[in-house]
Amino acid sequence: MATDIKTQKEILDKLNIKTLNPMQEEALLAITSTANTVLLSPTGTGKTVAFLLPLINDLNRDIEQVQALILVPSRELAIQIEQVIREMGSGFKANAVYGGRPFSKDKIELSHAPAILIGTPGRVADHLRRGTFETAELKTLVLDEFDKSLEVGFETEMKEIIEALPTIEKRILTSATRLDEIPVFVGVTKELTIDYLDTKRSKLEIKKVISPNKNKLETLAQLLHHIGNKPGIIFCNFKDTIRFVSDFLLDEGIPHGCFFGGMDQIDRERALIKFRNGTHQIIVATDLAARGLDIPELSYIIHFQLPLKAEEFTHRNGRTARMDSEGTAYVLQWKEEYLPEFITAKQIITPEVNVPKLASTWATLFISGGRKDKISKGDIAGLLFKQGQLDKHEVGIIELKQDCAFVAVPAKKAQQIANKTTDTRLKKKKVRITVLE
Repeated sequence: MATDIKTQKEILDKLNIKTLNPMQEEALLAITSTANTVLLSPTGTGKTVAFLLPLINDLNRDIEQVQALILVPSRELAIQIEQVIREMGSGFKANAVYGGRPFSKDKIELSHAPAILIGTPGRVADHLRRGTFETAELKTLVLDEFDKSLEVGFETEMKEIIEALPTIEKRILTSATRLDEIPVFVGVTKELTIDYLDTKRSKLEIKKVISPNKNKLETLAQLLHHIGNKPGIIFCNFKDTIRFVSDFLLDEGIPHGCFFGGMDQIDRERALIKFRNGTHQIIVATDLAARGLDIPELSYIIHFQLPLKAEEFTHRNGRTARMDSEGTAYVLQWKEEYLPEFITAKQIITPEVNVPKLASTWATLFISGGRKDKISKGDIAGLLFKQGQLDKHEVGIIELKQDCAFVAVPAKKAQQIANKTTDTRLKKKKVRITVLE
């Protein structure tokens, strides 16, 4: 039994979406009526909702096996899609599986099969080899950010997965960049392509900043002070460069987070939480942060190291100036550094020297209880209002996880609030509250 129109409206209400945009409307119609759909649309235009609505509408409540598989190139994107599905409140179970967490935890969750399984290629392939879940009812396959998941590094596992799923009837591929050719093994034939890549009226400005020094650090600091306290990403090509930049920013007293593939999963998740809630306005990252992450609208991005491919330049820039908003991409170039032809910057700027100090006004509290303890965001806010003696405007973004929660509070009051509220009962659970370092 599929969900009805009323349920779809309720889903949109829960997501605080009043109306679908033209791309989402067209995708909904295409995916509903076509076996193979390729959806191309810029970052931040709502592709996740565009494919989830028709996918959920096609699920059968009477089937107790996996019916749809969503393959993604990163752990964060898997977690993000799982969260969106939960927020939709459709009544269908969804689970995300990915490397970096115990396989045993996956097995426990999959023992009661979800209708929708989201995962990274390596972990999904591992589950298929071990027969952790049944595939007989798996009819829908989604490749989100398919240009990335079909790259050479993933190709072997992707081919193995798709060959193990002969029951697939519907394929949905999404991306913010075009792929010259979709590999034959994906099984996409007579596809309907929805292409919105050239319809966005971009308000992105690309500006070049020339550094007299090869390491570019002093120029970076001047640029950050020139920009001021606004949210942005500093892109690097390698994790060693991130550590190099991070050490410098620490010495300069500039608050920031880091995000790259070699980090422990818990550290990656917490870096994004602190970035989303404003504890950190700056995150130093590899191209892993260039796509598919649930992060706020950015004022700018900085190419500290120049991207190696045109696609990377496009995806990095796509993190700002989203959905008709304005944004700036700064290209930080050493005066003797070669600039690839695909990097175009019409304006060269010189950062102002006399600038204000960069400081964070928020801090993040960790709460050792979450959704499984029946704790709600309202419970957390109530505790901070009553025992923490905070005003409404002093309680920032609250993120509720299965077994814990995070909330932004004024940095100057954070430790005091933690001392006042820790070891308090929320619902029936005694929670520990600490300031997240």
